[in-house]
Amino acid sequence: MPRVAAPAPGRPFAIIEPEPGERLDRLPFEPVVELYKQHGALLFSGFGCDTPALRDFAARFCSTTVVNDSPGRSSIDPDAQIYSVNHGNQEFALHPELSREPWKPDVAFFLCLSPPEGEGATTVCDGIELVRALPSAVRDGFAGRRLVYPGRVWPEFLEHWLGTANPDAALLADPPPTCPYRFACDGSGGLFRYFSRPALHKPMFGDDPAFGNFLLFARFTNGMPNFPLLDDMRPVPEAWLQAAKTAGDRLSARVDWRQGDLLMLDNTRFMHGRTAIANPASRLIATLFGYLRFAVPNPEEPADPVWRQRSFVPPMAPWHPSRMAQG
Repeated sequence: MPRVAAPAPGRPFAIIEPEPGERLDRLPFEPVVELYKQHGALLFSGFGCDTPALRDFAARFCSTTVVNDSPGRSSIDPDAQIYSVNHGNQEFALHPELSREPWKPDVAFFLCLSPPEGEGATTVCDGIELVRALPSAVRDGFAGRRLVYPGRVWPEFLEHWLGTANPDAALLADPPPTCPYRFACDGSGGLFRYFSRPALHKPMFGDDPAFGNFLLFARFTNGMPNFPLLDDMRPVPEAWLQAAKTAGDRLSARVDWRQGDLLMLDNTRFMHGRTAIANPASRLIATLFGYLRFAVPNPEEPADPVWRQRSFVPPMAPWHPSRMAQG
């Protein structure tokens, strides 16, 4: 059995290291699952993991995967849906991966293929601990509220989810149960789609509420103070955002990468970010995002959603940078 160092003050992830000659692909399944359920963040260090090892390890735990269409990434193993992280050098605020979409993955894997020269750590934060650290007035303000994620539509999007690029009013008012969105008209008569999630949610393996949404990344990385919105369609108060950022900054822990390190995060409980990167050319982190074979059903998702049936490639917007680059 490998050596396991439980999380400690200032380090919310467990560290798993091999005994001499021990291999990642020989680790027993159930003990790893139990560690994952208990701690939510596992760093496998010293196993010398590479891209095939990531693919095979993730396949043991994930039934399906998802393409991450966030810009600035490069493909490493497209068949396994393994991509790099964003190649820029800016600091990233805390966020669960793809929390801006209704198909937020259960689990996020990060593999260090080349550690940064100088600064460039990944940061992680336990969303349960962030809720506990919030001022009581802010925690009470979030409690019981929902966040609404509005977005634009385009013909391929409507075709994908509604079966037609020209839906009538009846279909928009009552979309198929497989569609994770609702639809409404804006003030100018245009159509938009939206979905919502609790502002504080119950993670997959835990009873206490967690903070795990797109608010901090939208506000402090993308400069968007009005996405997502509260359930009354008003922006989240700036004081709440600042309080959440302050708590997250205080609780964040660094993962100072070594080549071959593999981080496995419960994406329903933990958020991640990164420090500013001194030399982006030296840093290569591979990612894979998936849905667990042992997942607990999420009442916020449609019944048997498509992303849990097969590896999921969402429809890409015509204004997405990669599509614009193609032509």
